[in-house]
Amino acid sequence: MDKYGLIGFPLGHSFSKDFFNEKFANEGVNAKYINFEIPSIDNLPEILDSNPELRGFNVTIPYKEKVISFLDSVSAEARAIGAVNVVKVTHKGNNTILKGYNSDVIGFTKSIEPLLDKNHKKALILGTGGASKAINYGLKSLGLQTVFVSRYERPGTIQYEKITPDIIKEYSVIVNCTPCGMYPHVDECPNLPYDAMNTHTILYDCIYNPDETLFMKKGKQYGATVKNGLEMLLLQAYASWDFWNEK
Repeated sequence: MDKYGLIGFPLGHSFSKDFFNEKFANEGVNAKYINFEIPSIDNLPEILDSNPELRGFNVTIPYKEKVISFLDSVSAEARAIGAVNVVKVTHKGNNTILKGYNSDVIGFTKSIEPLLDKNHKKALILGTGGASKAINYGLKSLGLQTVFVSRYERPGTIQYEKITPDIIKEYSVIVNCTPCGMYPHVDECPNLPYDAMNTHTILYDCIYNPDETLFMKKGKQYGATVKNGLEMLLLQAYASWDFWNEK
């Protein structure tokens, strides 16, 4: 039986395991999907050695960038993004060959594109981790200018406390790539001047649990269009399967 899986830490919130095992059952695919919760990326070779049937795996927080050093090759898109969330495993004799891809960017761009119009020219990306890199790449490919928002002083970022109502009006697309507001911390949201938002504002939250985060609720109150990360997740899962089965 083929195996697929997810590496990350912690994996309590994993959507992928249920999604793929249901897909395999419904489509009669002789495979199973397993969560590999590893406390360090250095445990990856051990996972590969003890699971010779592994054909591919997804990568989540906090290993989307760290996994790259373990790979034999990386797709041009994933290299440009600087983060990998899908790895195809191929066995040639005694060698295990790993190729990295990024399906987050596919899921995100297909999911947000229908919401955009010609007035959406600039976007704020909340967070600076692996997911935010894919979001940045996706927004730029859709023709938007981007700025990263960080809690800390970092080159090329703006801090939350410096975001004024004028910035909110100029940067009318805001994507949350942080875990802020994710279950069980449903009473938290990024610190922004929500009252400066209006019907031209798009708030996109990569979180999908809860369905409507406080970030989304507060924006909606002022007329913003809001969307959670569930469709992005589904689209990136379909793309993962395509990458694993690429000839």
